[in-house]
Order: sequence, then C-alpha cells, then structure tokens
Amino acid sequence: MIPTNPTDPRWHTRRDRKKERLASVGHLANGLVVDTADVVPLLEAVLRPGDRVALEGNNQKQADFLSRSLAQADPGRVHDLHLLISSISRPEHLDLFENGIASLVDFAFAGAQSTRVATLLAEGTLKVGAIHTYLELYARLFVDLIPDVALVAAEKADRNGNLYTGANTEDTPTIVEAAAFRSGIVIAQVNELVDSVEDLPRVDIPGSWVDFVIPADRPFQVEPLFTRDPRKITDVHVLLAMLAIRGVYERHEVTTLNHGIGYDTAAIELLLPTYGESLGLRGKIARNWALNPHPTLIPAIESGWVDTIASFGGEVGMDRYVAARSDVFATGHDGSLRSNRMISQVGGLYATDMFIGSTLQLDPLANSSTVTAGRLSGFGGAPNLGNDPRGRRHSSPAWLSMNEGEGQLGIHRGRKLVVQIAETYGAGATPHYVESLDAVDVGKNAGMPIAPVMIYGDDVTHVVSEEGVAYLYKARDLEERRQAVTALAGSGPVGTQSTPAQRDQLRRDGVLALPQDLGVRRSDASRSLLAAKSIEDLVTWSGGLYDPPAKFRSW
Repeated sequence: MIPTNPTDPRWHTRRDRKKERLASVGHLANGLVVDTADVVPLLEAVLRPGDRVALEGNNQKQADFLSRSLAQADPGRVHDLHLLISSISRPEHLDLFENGIASLVDFAFAGAQSTRVATLLAEGTLKVGAIHTYLELYARLFVDLIPDVALVAAEKADRNGNLYTGANTEDTPTIVEAAAFRSGIVIAQVNELVDSVEDLPRVDIPGSWVDFVIPADRPFQVEPLFTRDPRKITDVHVLLAMLAIRGVYERHEVTTLNHGIGYDTAAIELLLPTYGESLGLRGKIARNWALNPHPTLIPAIESGWVDTIASFGGEVGMDRYVAARSDVFATGHDGSLRSNRMISQVGGLYATDMFIGSTLQLDPLANSSTVTAGRLSGFGGAPNLGNDPRGRRHSSPAWLSMNEGEGQLGIHRGRKLVVQIAETYGAGATPHYVESLDAVDVGKNAGMPIAPVMIYGDDVTHVVSEEGVAYLYKARDLEERRQAVTALAGSGPVGTQSTPAQRDQLRRDGVLALPQDLGVRRSDASRSLLAAKSIEDLVTWSGGLYDPPAKFRSW
C-alpha cells in the first residue's frame, strides 16, 4: 500500500482557500474585530462567485445588518451565491436575487415574503434547490450543503470572538459549527462589543469558531412571532379547543407535546386553567412541551399545569418572565433563556407524543400544506414535528394508545399523534378542505420533483374541525379515511361528498366523534372560558413580568 503524503495539498484545499481569503482582508480587521463601516468591503473580499452562504434568517431572529450589507455588494464581484437560509423573511433576502448577487436558494419557510418568492420563481429570477424542514436543512449543512461562509447574529462578543447569544440562541451554533469545522468563514454581527470574556454573561459559541465580529448599526431583528392576542380568539376557536382537549388530549393522556402557532392552539392553552381544570385534567395532560415561550401559556404555567418547556427560540417581551421561572425554562446563571432550534426540533420529533397545528388546506386523504396558489410559504419545522418517528423506542400511554393490533409484521408498537386542526372555512370564506392541494400544481409549475406538501396524510392520526374529530388511525382503508375527512368539511365542495349514513357508521366504528359524542355542547363554546381575554390579562397573570411589544399594547 502506498503511504499518503500528509502534506499533499489535495487534502487541505478548503483550509488553504480559507487562509487565502483571510489574508486578503487582514487590512480591514483589528484582530477579529471589523469596523461597522467596513462590512461591505469585508463581504466583497471574503466571498467568491458561487459560494454557499449560510445566512441566519430564521422565522424570528435575523442577521439583518449582514443581509442588508450583502445586498449592497457589487454584483460584478459577488454573484451567483447559493443561499442557505431557514426562513426568507426580509425584503433584502430577495433583493439579493433581483440584484444578481444570489441565484439559488435552499430554505424552509418564507412567511411574509411568500408571495414575492412565488413571483421571482415564476420569472426565473430565483431557483429553489428544495423547500426543507428545519432539521433537514440543518443536517444538510453538515453533509452536502457545507457553507463556505456563515453570516450570523449575537447579542454580545468580546474581542476574541466569544459570542453570547442571549435568549435567542436559536440556530446560531448549528450554522457556525457547520462552517467553522469545514474551513468556512464565520462572520458575526453583534449588538455590543465588550473588552473581555469576563464581560459576557456566558459563552454560547467559543471564539475559536469565529473569524470576524462586527458591531451592527442597530440591534438585530427579533420578530414576536409566537404572540397571539387573546382578543382575536373567537368562539369557533374555543369550540375547536374544547373538541381537541376532550377528543384528543384527554382520550389519549397526552403529556408531552408541541403546539403550532395558530389561534386555535392558543385557545387550547388558555382553556387549560379553566375548561381543562373543570375536567380534572391538571397533572394528567400537557405537562412537558417543545415550544417557544408562548405568552398565552402564562396562565397554564401559573396554574401549575406546565412542568418543562424546551424552546426553539425566545419571544419578545418574555425575558423577565422566563428568568423568573427557571424550573420551567432552560436558563443560564444570568437568567437568560438558552434556546436551541435544532435540539428542540429533535425534541419535538422524538421526545413528544403529539404535534397539533393548523393548516391552510387539507385534502380528503389528510395531506396538508400551507403552500397555496401564488404563495410559496414553505412549512418550517412542521414536517419534523408532524410525523411519526419510526426510530422511536421509548413508550408512553399516549404513544401506545395509537397501537391498532400487532401490525403487519406481528410487532407491538405505538405511534405519534399528529393532529391537524382545520376549520371548514378560512378568511374570505375560502374552504380549507379541498379535493386537491394547490401545492401539487405549485410544485409542477415550479418544476419541483416533489410537491411541497407540509404533512403527508399517512402521518396524520386525527383531524379536528368544528364538526368534530376524525380518528384516522382507526380507518380500515383509504375509502373510510376519505369518508372521515369529508365528514368534517362542512357545507363546502368536499363536505357535500359526506352522507348521513356514512357519518352514522363512522360514529359507530369510532372513526368519527361529533361534539355531542365527546360531551361538548356548542352553546358552551364561548370566549368567557378563556383564562385571559387580552394581552393586558396576560401581563396580570405574569405578575407584571411579561412586557409585550408595543404593537400588542392597547392600554
């Protein structure tokens, strides 16, 4: 066997390339520190055409100083970048494509930019590698989408590059590690530069992983994405919440779970201390969560319902409350939250018994998506959280309650509860139940090899509408599954396929439960059941610790 020459340059091309790039920008840096005014020259010198650039821009926290600065770069020097970004959230994220600086993107969510993404895709200005789940995208950063450059945000840094991320750690460590240990260049914008590590509350990312720190022109953007004003919760949301609590949480003894961010799940959180208490369910359901610090969960926490919360990220205004409830939240010695989007996604996938969330469209076999015609929103972490992790090996009453016999291979096993809440109609009387998802045509028109479906129907175990609850895991075949879903669709086009005879048989077989079957009276579904009816009520419940953003204040 011929011995390998350890000095052969074939084995350290990435390292050599990094040294060359760092040398080209040495005149701009004082050690690791770059002046705010020099950010654009730094980016133009570090980046090369075709680079993979991991830009921190998730659905909440934004490295916005770096993204705004990158959009000012000279397209003659920086072009055809491959953007790796969990959420396309800011206008300049798409300006990069219109300016020719970027050409290809792999992402997970688009949110407020979803309409513009669809337009640029149709024009050919933007190309999509894939619409990922969060975990899927993060995993690929370590395998086949390794970043050449990572652009991230932190609260504070010292002059040696040690980073303190504060309550919104989120995916910063993941992005940094993926680049740093593959000879990528890591640039961090910081809200504050301090002299030494002793001036940092804690070190979340060691300086040896970081190449440059730049004081930003203003604090990085954090969107209060998980704040729901109780005033917007309707009686219908309350009815959906009552059906979910009785028909799913109570029936299956769900103790570990993740909630979506809709008003229906916010209603569930606000019914736990009232309706849930009246049913004697405290301590029996909803104890351990993979969840951001939802303000609407404050009354349940204060009422002793919640044992632990593992957070994906922070929430604006919740810092003081989180610091005062360290038994519930993961906090450092300074009291600040330690969130971690990747770890919490893993927790939501493997350590929870149930995912429950909303969707914009549901077809008769329970495939669902938030991608609709003219709106390429993506779906973030829902496909991670909303599927049955077949690698799971620990049991619980809820997980085992999904067992229907021994299965085809004769092995007794459980299953995760995946619950989709879909009202019969959405805004503008748009039906949520459709014969075919818009996502199918969107995928075809965009040339995607697979349709951007959020949660596949074979993972969905329950569907809830104001008509009742469908127990799809009990359906014996696809036809019975279709009948159960259409029974919940109301008077829309899909709902007209359901007949009274079918619904009666489904009820006898335990595949469908109407409100009266669950002991829920529609007349009881009232906002009066909410533990808090306004943001001000949430502040009161928190003992004044919750400090809501100005746009949510009405006093």
